[in-house]
Amino acid sequence: MWQHLKTNPSFADAAVARISQQTKVLAEGGYEKVFKQYFETLPEEQLRKWYACYLSTSAGPVMGTLYLSTAKLAFCSDNPLSYKVGDKTEWSYYKMVLPLHQLKAVNPSTSKINSAEKYIQIISVDGHEFWFMGFVYYDSAVKNLQEVLQAQNS
Repeated sequence: MWQHLKTNPSFADAAVARISQQTKVLAEGGYEKVFKQYFETLPEEQLRKWYACYLSTSAGPVMGTLYLSTAKLAFCSDNPLSYKVGDKTEWSYYKMVLPLHQLKAVNPSTSKINSAEKYIQIISVDGHEFWFMGFVYYDSAVKNLQEVLQAQNS
């Protein structure tokens, strides 16, 4: 949990955001319902796991939840992010979706400078890379993502 909170530039903001997200999940009826609210799902699709983490972007780390379902790997930011359209500011959740059949590699890694900093690199079959960090449950995320990859390759 410490590394998760430390990944954010503001420790206090990260703690408040995580508490806010947990409150929202409880109010909405659980992670399964939140997942289906944020992402288009197949009728038979089920949520397997979810992980509080950050997605590395060119603008910096984005706090959110990584969802692992029976059909896809998906990330959604905890809060909408602002962006400019002309001179107008718009707000939108930052989302990423990768169908499991397009998953090519799951590569765990650790910072050589600080062994507490752990990352998971996800590579799609078309070469896109996604870097996740600041996991509350890093080892579980690595294990479950690698199991999904092995199942896809068998």
